Amino acid sequence: MHASEKFQQYQAIHREHWDGIAEQLDHWNGWGGYYRKRLSKIYQFHIPPAMDVLEIGCARGELLASVKPSRGVGVDLSFKMIEKAKQRHPNLEFIQGDIHELELNEKFDYIILSDLINDLWDVEAVLHKIQNWSKPSTRIILNYYNRLWEAPLALAQKLGLAQRTLPQNWLSVDDVKNLLYLGGFEVIREWEEVLAPLPIPLLSSFCNGFLVRLWPFRSLAMTAFTLARPIPNSSRHSKKAKVSVVVPARNEEGNIPQIFHRVPQMGSGTELIFVEGHSKDNTYQAVEREMQKRPDVDAKLFRQEGKGKGDAVRLGFAHASGDVLMILDADLTVPPEDLPRFYHAIESGRGDFINGVRLVYPMEKQAMRLFNYIGNKCFSLLFSFLLDQSVKDTLCGTKVLWKKDYERIVANRSYFGDFDPFGDFDLLFGAAKMDLKIVDLPIRYAERMYGTTNIQRWKHGWLLLKMVFFAARRIKFI
Repeated sequence: MHASEKFQQYQAIHREHWDGIAEQLDHWNGWGGYYRKRLSKIYQFHIPPAMDVLEIGCARGELLASVKPSRGVGVDLSFKMIEKAKQRHPNLEFIQGDIHELELNEKFDYIILSDLINDLWDVEAVLHKIQNWSKPSTRIILNYYNRLWEAPLALAQKLGLAQRTLPQNWLSVDDVKNLLYLGGFEVIREWEEVLAPLPIPLLSSFCNGFLVRLWPFRSLAMTAFTLARPIPNSSRHSKKAKVSVVVPARNEEGNIPQIFHRVPQMGSGTELIFVEGHSKDNTYQAVEREMQKRPDVDAKLFRQEGKGKGDAVRLGFAHASGDVLMILDADLTVPPEDLPRFYHAIESGRGDFINGVRLVYPMEKQAMRLFNYIGNKCFSLLFSFLLDQSVKDTLCGTKVLWKKDYERIVANRSYFGDFDPFGDFDLLFGAAKMDLKIVDLPIRYAERMYGTTNIQRWKHGWLLLKMVFFAARRIKFI
């Protein structure tokens, strides 16, 4: 039998199998209901409402409907599944077809493959197809069974507790990562879900919301999740982006002339936005003087009404006209000459959120005190665990993102609330919630040449720790 004939036979067997499952689901009393509800909660966390969403292997459309898309398209091999989906969710579009051969002429914000790749004839071919329906900002979310559950699932099927499945592709996390790479996608994060697939009061919530996040329990989880995006094309931007550099400045009078002199022009143009925050010296007047002396520099000045760096950054971003938003601390411990490296990293698509890192290269002797260094190291470990992405330095003042992504963070800020006076955690947690790819960019950290730090080590350290525990409940242990 030729390969094409084997493929057709494989698909015919699977179509018939899932047609039969569709007929059973109306009166199904097995254990899959709780599992599917848990999956819906996870997908709802990652996919904001009113997105354009494609689900491949949509079955009766329950998961697709649960994420409340503005446009939802479901595709399934089974005729009967699509019939049921159309009846249950008439506001969504459902297409019966073989995903290996289907053609669609549109692009989506999110593409879901839930418990599908275990069943596909050619996973790589399907991922190549998905490329055609992806924008640079598209996110692909997959979940797939852990092979450790092969025997328990087989036993549950024999006992009539789980739906019968055909022989599966038992893929490891590394297998999936490699297939995504071959299909033109890069992984943003990977994690595990569902340690207890049965609705046992209190125990299921504890296992699936907390225990599954910890070693060694997470290796025992029933399903693995992978979040990916298209591998960026370095020439994807047809024109250079304008840059807004926001400079929170409190008691930094002596550094203001250097900022005007040293911040380079980037992209199609660079604007400086100073936000002065209740200084005891003449920082505000120093900015005014430099603006008069340097009319060639596109600069704005605002006086902060609230308190804290986070408030200053939000004020500056609100008045920014650039496509790319940057933060530069006025103490100049991050050299302004390094900003073009941040611009290149984000403009080329290497990351969606570029995070400065002070802890890689050796730093100048007085740049950071020992306990501050230890605290920053600890917070980097905590954040990498919480976000499932590498974040080596949470409190480096220089962070860069697209304005359109910042606006999405602002629109969803109510999920976390106004909990961060520093602004670093607000941006990092917001970026993670929006599934942005966070990329660390090492810089050489210099010692302060004017004034003293505004950081109060112990008071602020305790506040930061409380914010970590608060956010962990909102982004990790859900």
